[in-house]
Formats: sequence, structure tokens, C-alpha cells
Amino acid sequence: MSSTQTTQTHSPVAPAPGTSRALRQDLAPMTRSSSDLAVHAEGLTKAYGATRALDGIDLAVPAGTVLGVLGPNGAGKTTAVRILATLLRPDGGTARVAGHDVVREPDAVRRSIGLTGQYASVDEDLTGRENLVMVGRLLDLPGRAAKARAAALLADFDLDDAADRAAKTYSGGMRRRLDLAVSLVSSPQVIFLDEPTTGLDPAKRDEVWGIVRRLVADGTTVLLTTQYLEEAEALADAITVIDAGRVIATGTPAELKRVVGASSVRVRPADPGDLPAVLALLERVTGRVPDSPGRGVASVPGDEGVLRTLLDVVQREGIALSELALALPSLDEVFFALTRKDAR
Repeated sequence: MSSTQTTQTHSPVAPAPGTSRALRQDLAPMTRSSSDLAVHAEGLTKAYGATRALDGIDLAVPAGTVLGVLGPNGAGKTTAVRILATLLRPDGGTARVAGHDVVREPDAVRRSIGLTGQYASVDEDLTGRENLVMVGRLLDLPGRAAKARAAALLADFDLDDAADRAAKTYSGGMRRRLDLAVSLVSSPQVIFLDEPTTGLDPAKRDEVWGIVRRLVADGTTVLLTTQYLEEAEALADAITVIDAGRVIATGTPAELKRVVGASSVRVRPADPGDLPAVLALLERVTGRVPDSPGRGVASVPGDEGVLRTLLDVVQREGIALSELALALPSLDEVFFALTRKDAR
């Protein structure tokens, strides 16, 4: 077989369950020693009158990684971030950030974190440089150190040319980059990004993604809330799904996809004229009628076992393939399977 492409996957969190309710129950949060966690919350609760914004959530973020927190509007994502950033007190449960308790040691937590909310919060009448220097001085940096830190961040975020322009003249992407830079003035160990790319076009979103990747490469821990599923998949080492104030699933993107199931095997013969033979072979091996969505590709529901069997068969048949891949369900499908109303 020539030029065959295969796709490998991780082991699932749990076997694919038969119903969405079972799926939600079987996807248990990851357990890990608290000593290697930059963010560790257990049983956090918060209520506003009769509304329970958080109903006992657990979160665990290993140092130097990205945890993506997904959930529909009103799920409790921002409430959780505000508690972890010491802007709200929880009604119950415990949380530690960078080794410090968010209730008993709020000042130590604040010295260890950066926070970027859903909307840029810079002073638009100040220049980019003045915004950064001001924050540095508020953090008790000496004047010279604050100016040096501002210059370094302006360079890191490609804002040198606009450094001495008023922030109100910045584009949306530039303003968001400045807002991220402001949250990094103190060189935090942990940064909370609460829907940081809301309202940005795809190009500007890519800019922010690049910044997040650089932060993690430098050892920063990131907790990212987002409603963009492709954003979570692009950036997160693990994903936690919250719905109605509860954690309903935690795992890597690949693990969540595996648990939802519905994977398929894609086959593309090197010679398009071999497509009928490939379709017949797929039906013979799997007992299912395959699809041919176009562009010379055949697809049939299957798992890794089907993939290995097909690899052996096409080699015996002498059919050259340009692609043989196991396609997992999209993260969109995972999200909808976990949060749809009939699973509640």
C-alpha cells in the first residue's frame, strides 16, 4: 500500500454508554494529586436567591497546562472564574490557586494571577504604554521597572508601533492584545481568560490563540472559558463541560469524542477508479453500506478494530490508498450530546 495516512486516538475516559444520561454520569472528573495542580476546586457552590449558579463543581488544572471550560450561557463559567480570582466568595466548597486558598489567602492569590474578562477593560484615553505603566505602578513596581515591563510587553504583543497612541484608536484585536498584556504585568503563574475572543473575527482570534500558546510554552497555567468549540480544541489540554452549575464531563478532546462514539473509517483510494472496489470491500468487512461523500472518499461507521482489519484487507487486495483514517465525532457533537435538554 502506498502513501497511507492513519489517524491515532487516545483511550476513552469510559466505554461508550447507551444513553446521554449515562454518558454524563460516566464521564467523571479527572483525579490528580493536589500538589501538581495550579488550580484545584472541590465542591464549589454559589447561589443568588433561589438560583444556584454553581452546584458543587470540581476543577483541576495541572501547572503549565490549559483547561478549557465549556458550557451554554448561564452554565456558571464566569461565576467560577470570579470565585477563583477572589472577586466573589463561594457559599461552599474549597478552591486553591497557585497553592493559596481563595477565601483565606485572597491577597496571595491575587499576586499570583492575571485575569482577562469578556471585554477589554483598558483605559481608552491613555496610550498603550501608559496603561501598562499605570498597572505596573499599581502593583508597586518602581517607576523604571514599570516602564521596562511595559516596553517588554508591548514588544511581545506586537504593539510597539502603537505604544504611544490612545487605546481608543486601537482596533478590536489590538485592544484585546493590550488587555492581555495588562493581565501579564505581574508575570502571573495562573491566568484566567474568560471568553477572551468574544466578538473577534477569525484572524484576530488566531492572534489571541498564538499569545495563549506562547504563555503556556513559558510555563503559565491557563483556565480558559469559551463558547467557541474550535477554540477549546485548538488550545486546551483538557476540557471540562459545565451545565446548570455542575460539571458533567471532563477529559481531553479526544477522550470526550471517543465516549460519545459514532466514529467512522474514511478510505480514499490512490486511484479514483478503485472507489467501487473499496466500497464493496467496506461493505463486505463491516456488513454496512458505506457512504461516498464525494472527492473519491468512502466512509463507514467503525472503530480501531475495523481500521486494522481494513488495513490488512486492502494490502492483500493490492489496493493503493492515499488515506485511511479513523474520524472521531466533532467537538460540537460532543457538546450537544452532553448538554441537550433531554439529558437533563
